[in-house]
Amino acid sequence: MIFFLRPVQKIDRNRMLKLVTFRSPFHYNVGMPTDTHNRQIFTVSELNRTVRQLLESTLPLLWVEGEISNFARPSSGHWYLTLKDQNAQVRCAMFKNSNMRVNFKPGNGISVLVRCRVGLYEGRGDYQLIIEHMEEAGFGALQRQFDQLKAKLANESLFDQTHKQAIPRSINHVGVVTSSTGAAFTDILSVLKRRFPSIKVTLFPTAVQGDQAASQIVAAIANANDNDNDGCDVLIVGRGGGSLEDLWPFNEESVARAIFHSKIPVVSAVGHEIDFTIADFVADLRAPTPSAAAELVSLDGDELIAQFAGLETLLANSISRRLKSLGQKTVDLRNRLQHPGRKLQEQAQHLDHLDIRLRRSIKGMIQVYRHQTILSRDRLLRQHPRDALARQKQHVQSAVLQLSKVVNQQLKEKVSHTEQTLHLLDAVSPLKILGRGFSVIRDANNQVIKSITSVSKGENLRARLTDGELHIEVTKTTTTDVSRRRSTKY
Repeated sequence: MIFFLRPVQKIDRNRMLKLVTFRSPFHYNVGMPTDTHNRQIFTVSELNRTVRQLLESTLPLLWVEGEISNFARPSSGHWYLTLKDQNAQVRCAMFKNSNMRVNFKPGNGISVLVRCRVGLYEGRGDYQLIIEHMEEAGFGALQRQFDQLKAKLANESLFDQTHKQAIPRSINHVGVVTSSTGAAFTDILSVLKRRFPSIKVTLFPTAVQGDQAASQIVAAIANANDNDNDGCDVLIVGRGGGSLEDLWPFNEESVARAIFHSKIPVVSAVGHEIDFTIADFVADLRAPTPSAAAELVSLDGDELIAQFAGLETLLANSISRRLKSLGQKTVDLRNRLQHPGRKLQEQAQHLDHLDIRLRRSIKGMIQVYRHQTILSRDRLLRQHPRDALARQKQHVQSAVLQLSKVVNQQLKEKVSHTEQTLHLLDAVSPLKILGRGFSVIRDANNQVIKSITSVSKGENLRARLTDGELHIEVTKTTTTDVSRRRSTKY
């Protein structure tokens, strides 16, 4: 998909005709004139340069949408990639000064929207796009919006555990905020009917998808918190799974704040197990599915019946043992037949002792439980993710500092080595040798004269000095001994 930033300029037809005149080799076989004086012959370089200039001057900046493939990031820092759709592809380049402003990490398979200009790489004759700006398209934009809102609400402490309400242990009334026609409500009812049939369920119907869904969800949560609705013990807010776009109403800021300000504890049950929304983070409890939410807020009726049966058995045994004990005591009393008043005193004293022991036992148990609670709290605080993140951050900062030191040291070594190399090159430079009074003599073919035997009398030569050239004529040659330097007289 291509969007033009400005109207396309009118193509110079004369320039186009000039470009293609007599360029097809097949034209010469059908009686075309053989006179070459009127033909404009292009080299390949000239042709590619002309086509590049024509493309760059004719087409404006474009918006192009496509999927990234063949993504390459060489050491130069430039990006090279291919944009494709179902039917075509085009090569692209994004230079370092432009890609430094991209705020996400591109890669193969990511859909992007780019602003670019059309060009041609003259070396290969390849048509390409020069990208100046790149942004995510479709899912990527939504994901970035999700991350930004998540960070914002986290900074406002909406996700902190200190603000979360405890889910009641005994729940008699469950409110459900979801679609009345969706599978989520059916699943919740099915689980509650199976586990605890006597529990009361109130549906606060709302759309869970579309532009109006967020405002309806907010209104349903507010309606559930109204005192006229017979006070729900817990509120399930959710829907079935779907794409990021389908679940987006539960990523809206208004929904998150409505859940946060709800006086009724909220269980978020949005999507399947792999789906996370902003509502999941701000809710008092997150359930992976609507069915799991129903499991969390309901007691198992069969388990309660089994517990009651066990308690009934324990109570009967306790009563039986107590009756036996009392019976034996009655026999003992009958045998001893003591004065009732004295016996009552002894019993009262015994009861006092039991009361003291009971109070001590209860006090001791309270102290033990309080101590265990303190230990558990301290252990949880030591394992808080914030401390682990702080340690990891310190480790990363230390690694970055060490890396910076190593890089700076390597840079200093490279600069020193380069300076030494330049000094050596300057010392052996031919210009330095010429500056000491030497010269380089060349013949008319620009060949360096190395021996007097390679020149003849009357030949014109050029002598290269440090500040220019001398044009000389050979009038006489003289050969010296091998041990002496050769000389030429002019």
